[in-house]
Amino acid sequence: MSETAAQTESTNEPKAIFLRDYQVPAYLIDEIDLHFDLKDDETLVTSHLRIRHNRFSSSKIKDLVLDGDGLTLESIKMNGNVLSDSQYQVNSEFLIIQNVPDNFDLEIKTKIYPQLNTALSGLYRSANTYCTQCEAEGFRRITYFLDRPDVLSRYTTTITADEAKFPVLLSNGNLIDSGKLQNGRHWVKWEDPFNKPSYLFALVAGDFDLIEDTFVTQSNLDIILRIYVEKGYGQQAHHAMHCVKEAMRWDEQAYGREYDLDIYMIVAIADFNMGAMENKGLNIFNTKYVLAKPETATDQDYIHILSVIGHEYFHNWSGNRVTCRDWFQLSLKEGLTIFRDQTFAEDTLSQAVMRIQEVNGLREVQFVEDASPLAHPVRPDSYIEINNFYTSTIYNKGAEVLRMLQTILGKSMFRKGMDLYFARHDGQAVTIEDFVKAMEDVSGIDLKQFRLWYSQAGTPVISVEDDYDAEHHVYRLTICQKTLPTLGQAYKKPLHVPIRMGLLDAEGNAIPLQMQDEPAENEMVLHLTSESHIFKFENVASAPIPSLLRNFSAPVKLHYPYSNLNLEFLFKHDKDPFNRWEAGQKYAIRLMLNLVQDYQRDKALHLPDELIAMYEYILQHDQDDNFLLAEMMTLPSEKYIGEQMDVIDVDAIHAVREFVINEIANKLQTLLLEIYRKNHDISGVYHFSIKDIGKRQLKNRCLLYLMLLPKYEEIGMQQFEASLKMNMTNLQPALTALSNSESGYRVKALEHFYDAWKHDALVVDKWLAIQAGSKLPDTLQTVRKLMRHEAFDIKNPNKVYALIGTFGLRNPVNFHAADGEGYAFLREVVHQLDKLNPQVAARMVKPLTTWRRYDKERQALMQGQLELLLQDKKISRDLYELVSKSLEEV
Repeated sequence: MSETAAQTESTNEPKAIFLRDYQVPAYLIDEIDLHFDLKDDETLVTSHLRIRHNRFSSSKIKDLVLDGDGLTLESIKMNGNVLSDSQYQVNSEFLIIQNVPDNFDLEIKTKIYPQLNTALSGLYRSANTYCTQCEAEGFRRITYFLDRPDVLSRYTTTITADEAKFPVLLSNGNLIDSGKLQNGRHWVKWEDPFNKPSYLFALVAGDFDLIEDTFVTQSNLDIILRIYVEKGYGQQAHHAMHCVKEAMRWDEQAYGREYDLDIYMIVAIADFNMGAMENKGLNIFNTKYVLAKPETATDQDYIHILSVIGHEYFHNWSGNRVTCRDWFQLSLKEGLTIFRDQTFAEDTLSQAVMRIQEVNGLREVQFVEDASPLAHPVRPDSYIEINNFYTSTIYNKGAEVLRMLQTILGKSMFRKGMDLYFARHDGQAVTIEDFVKAMEDVSGIDLKQFRLWYSQAGTPVISVEDDYDAEHHVYRLTICQKTLPTLGQAYKKPLHVPIRMGLLDAEGNAIPLQMQDEPAENEMVLHLTSESHIFKFENVASAPIPSLLRNFSAPVKLHYPYSNLNLEFLFKHDKDPFNRWEAGQKYAIRLMLNLVQDYQRDKALHLPDELIAMYEYILQHDQDDNFLLAEMMTLPSEKYIGEQMDVIDVDAIHAVREFVINEIANKLQTLLLEIYRKNHDISGVYHFSIKDIGKRQLKNRCLLYLMLLPKYEEIGMQQFEASLKMNMTNLQPALTALSNSESGYRVKALEHFYDAWKHDALVVDKWLAIQAGSKLPDTLQTVRKLMRHEAFDIKNPNKVYALIGTFGLRNPVNFHAADGEGYAFLREVVHQLDKLNPQVAARMVKPLTTWRRYDKERQALMQGQLELLLQDKKISRDLYELVSKSLEEV
């Protein structure tokens, strides 16, 4: 059964689609010529299709089944002849044309209503702009089509609109013609020379500010670069343009990939479900990943723009030129492109800090997903709604799988594999097997076992024991792996786990690693391929301290019985920056989990002097890399601490973490203040450079500690006032600290911030998020009040993510309040969102889906809210899938 046929069965309960049922399409569409007539009350879409029977299809059915959603069918012509009602059937999901020939032309006219499209999928209107979002299945909301990624077509698009309202008319490819019409209307015609699936189609019509530049490729071609943004915001797109050119240059150098059209365009849209979309030649971005100036954007905003710009540009090859055969292969493009954008950011900025931030995100989101009823493999076996599988597992774990593959093959061989993959499959829709096969063919390595990373869900647990034979100078590591059962996968096979490691002596020097007669190395990759294996190292002169899983070489949970002294030592002396940071995190988590037990037993909390001494040491000795130092001074989040517990105790975790950071602030205040002043630039002038980013990040980390002490709140208010119209990187942490305090500065600062920036939507999002993330006990009441504020619009995804998303995902102590009011609030909002935008509703419900991790009282409250959502007879497929799966018996 094909994906389409699986959906034709009409039942009240949405049916799953299975990878095992994949069949090639019975028909292919070689060419599509689209005509859009944009008007205020409706849009007329005329599509001319050149269709042929797929010779690789075994189907004997002669009916053509086209996908459609929310369309008003006006007419159908086959080979120029109007079809009668008896020659086709149409329902809410499909247009079925009966007994079609092997080769034919089809003309379909439909009406759609973009101004009513609150789901922001297909063609919709955002204020005075028309915009499309077709991934994953939005094209069927524009016209009837074979809306699946393995149908690749040549697209020509003609757009007609009022010239005064919509002077800019854009689509994929190269502009080939344009002209004027009567009544103030005009038209343009775009042609994309490359075959593409329907999900990569794009159209934009509006009036924009434009910034333009050029890029000269390695083969000396001049590429026109254009970024279109909302009127009045053109000056905020220059950083994005810089990032485009950096990404183009990097992809040529790192992968030999050159751009392939005459023009590359980006359009920034305020109402957009995703971060951005890689439509061929016309990338559509959420404004938050394009607009930036020092007054409104933080260092982290600038970094995210670099990463997302790179991600969408890199898709031109890893996703567009070579795309995925079906949606089960989604990580083939997304995991691969995340890996490419991560490497780009590491090479461009800081390898150490970018890696730390990547792993933090993986642990706080993907590891949680892996441990929940929503766990799924990097390549899922089934889905009900594909929009739900744009997950951290597909993206971030998928990227980690590629990083492991590079580690196993080596960078040079991995690059050869990428070259072969692009050359072999250019212009095709392929599978993960095709990608791995290219890597096998260039390397000669059998990757059969490695493929299990794509089919097994769950996070492997790696347990390590060691033994040192002082008489024979032999050191042994016994390494075991185990992956716990997940829903539908009770038994897990051993994986191929690459473990990068080194050994340190008592002075912190690297001990050469030698196995049998192999040459000695200071660092080595151990390949764990069985449930358990003993690795023996010879000529080890003294008992070493192992540095394991360097640079986080595999997405696993590592258990080794480090003593506190070992962790302190690695925190100060490990040669691997990631493992230095990791040692500090492990030490802090161990300490705080012990304090959680004390808190639960009503024992007085006491902070060991060793933690203070560790932080004091690095503050005094590690100021060569302030960016890394700022990360090393950051405690694990409440969310990550909770993930280390069998039953998450949100109140105890919050109380303990607050105690620890207050103790650090109190005992190190003199040193923190000294470093703050040393790195505080009173001019406030912003430069996007690693040196300046590091100074700001370290200074503001010190400020966040200091402002926990009432006597330093005035310093924070001074920084707030000095930065209000100059430097958001300095402004935001000061306001965040003030919003967490009961001081008189709090209300004043929040009011001044809003008054200064209420006309800038992205800055207002920060204002909403800061208040939603406040630790104060009345935060839920504040969030409810803000939902009625002029600044909030439930139809705008960015507003929802800022206010509702921050409260549900980043404020555990208030969201999980014992009275359950946070749960009831989220259910109310999700229910409302589901009627407007099911994709956003499904994203917002996720905090409730982890209900099994909490105490019985909270479990009952969360479960009750999920069951209430299921009672809605009109629940969307998006929301139904997540809620029903989270309630299934494990």
